Amino acid sequence: MEYRSLGRTGTKVSTLCLGCLMFGGKTNESDSMDIIDRAIDGGINFFDTANMYVRGKSEEMVGKAFKRNGKRAQIVLATKVHFRMDDDDPNAQGNSRRHIMEQCEASLQRLQTDYIDLYQIHRPCSDIPIDETLRALDDLIRAGKVRYIGSSTFAAWQVVESLWASKELGLNRFICEQPPYHLLDRSIERELVPMAQTYGTALIPWSPMAGGFLTGKYRRGEARPADSRYQDESRNPDLFSDAAFNVLDVVLAIAAEKDCTPSQFSLAWCAQQPGITSPIVGVRTMEQMEDNLGATDVEVTDEDRERIDEVAPPGGVISQYYRADFGPHIFRW
Repeated sequence: MEYRSLGRTGTKVSTLCLGCLMFGGKTNESDSMDIIDRAIDGGINFFDTANMYVRGKSEEMVGKAFKRNGKRAQIVLATKVHFRMDDDDPNAQGNSRRHIMEQCEASLQRLQTDYIDLYQIHRPCSDIPIDETLRALDDLIRAGKVRYIGSSTFAAWQVVESLWASKELGLNRFICEQPPYHLLDRSIERELVPMAQTYGTALIPWSPMAGGFLTGKYRRGEARPADSRYQDESRNPDLFSDAAFNVLDVVLAIAAEKDCTPSQFSLAWCAQQPGITSPIVGVRTMEQMEDNLGATDVEVTDEDRERIDEVAPPGGVISQYYRADFGPHIFRW
């Protein structure tokens, strides 16, 4: 496993980050803990969850796992705040000081830890000034409850605005951004990646395999698997376009040549792109965990990139995931 600096911090994280969305939901407690242990054995030291994943159940599973294996001190543990956590409370959502402070305490309890290594704002919020959010996060850092802060699915201008506000007010700054990024949506290459490289911001992409499309489980002209995320054919129709399948055809061909799986190549491509720190792999089963770990052995050559660029142009979008705007529709799976 290779380790890279998390932005300008000097903290080293594995080139793969384990996303914990499924834990406590589709993945039961026993399997969740076994997968976390296997990830650590495979060299992963970076774990990402969120308070809203199964309304706190994911954080509980992660907390139990690290309590059991005693590895918490070796782990860079990330979680997020923004989405609604109580259907009856209008203040139980968003990026306000009230919500951030309340949810940080709740996350610490569920994770069974005294501190969060990376606390991220899960989405931008147009009706709350960024200085309100940053001041609350800065206070959490000064209190020792949070070590670093970051954002998720912010536009490049929103990240830069936050950096300006931090500098003007003397506050701790976002050290990373978590955008969607994969072969079918390369739009972050236009502005977000150059911005991150300029300002020393880490990029930890979510959905590097386009929600499973790039694993090869979906095939042109065939019915979608009954247990798959996109079994409903009305969901994300652009994801199943001829252009998307043209990309998949190239991925399948290159993977066969390299004797690896399509998911391993797609993940390796993402991890080896300029500006990328650690793609987040969201696994549901141990089989998927083992497959993802194999991506660290796949080398992506310049010739591979040229073949990919022909069907998935740099900066282009075939299926849109990166929607850094303000509406509730931006949370997509």
